[in-house]
Amino acid sequence: MKKIAIFAKVHDPRCLDVAGKLVTWLEKRGLVPLVESHLARHLAYADGKEREDIRTEADLVVVLGGDGTLISVARLVGAREVPILGVNLGSLGFLTEITLDELYPALEMCLSGDYEVSERMMLRATVTRDGEEVVSHRVLNDVVINKGALARIVDMETAVDGHYLTTFKADGLIISTPTGSTGYSLAANGPIVQPALDCLVLTPICPHTLTNRPIVVGSDAVISIRLLSESEDVFLTLDGQVGFELKFGDLIRIRRARHRTRLVASRSKNYFEVLRTKLKWGER
Repeated sequence: MKKIAIFAKVHDPRCLDVAGKLVTWLEKRGLVPLVESHLARHLAYADGKEREDIRTEADLVVVLGGDGTLISVARLVGAREVPILGVNLGSLGFLTEITLDELYPALEMCLSGDYEVSERMMLRATVTRDGEEVVSHRVLNDVVINKGALARIVDMETAVDGHYLTTFKADGLIISTPTGSTGYSLAANGPIVQPALDCLVLTPICPHTLTNRPIVVGSDAVISIRLLSESEDVFLTLDGQVGFELKFGDLIRIRRARHRTRLVASRSKNYFEVLRTKLKWGER
């Protein structure tokens, strides 16, 4: 590993401080820091790199911040399956599980090749309108169909592998990966799924029919959803960060992506410890 990409939450002074020190640490070891251009401006670092250049050049990606920052980076580098070292500088994250104290020891292990990765399934979501594909995105957490503040209940004709499932009448529908099962899906009463598993979780949001419950299907399943609502206030949201307005008749297809996100795993904690800590299980 020679080229180390750095992304950070630029509005957090602590992240900027750590990023600046990390650049110096890498340069002293003869390594090439690839500093994302937006971050470089905040650091007054002259040689900032565009995101596309980082995607093609990076051997390792270091993310300083929270889970949201890491998710956006995962969408960027997922096709190359570059290892991502997520460092949490706030409260413990589900994805950014490396602490600041562990940053440099973890980097040393990565550079020597002595590290473990947690591979995470990703989804590919496409939207077809009038026979033409108008949107195609890869996501790590979830794909959400949701209504705006004034829209009526959304009708979503849903099939799994071409077999009709039901027409959900709800405020929306979440299709999540195991990684995303602890996000929006969990808030909508979806199940918690161990991230090492490969599956898709369908969770309706406030369904009109109370017997509509979350469903877990195999990782090879193709989910097809036809929007039957004529409301102009329905949106497709990808990882909670990218939005697209849907129209009547749009066909949304979601399937497992070809590539996976590779997260450098912490050796000081496991997933169940993170889960227990984040959800405060056992506390009164």
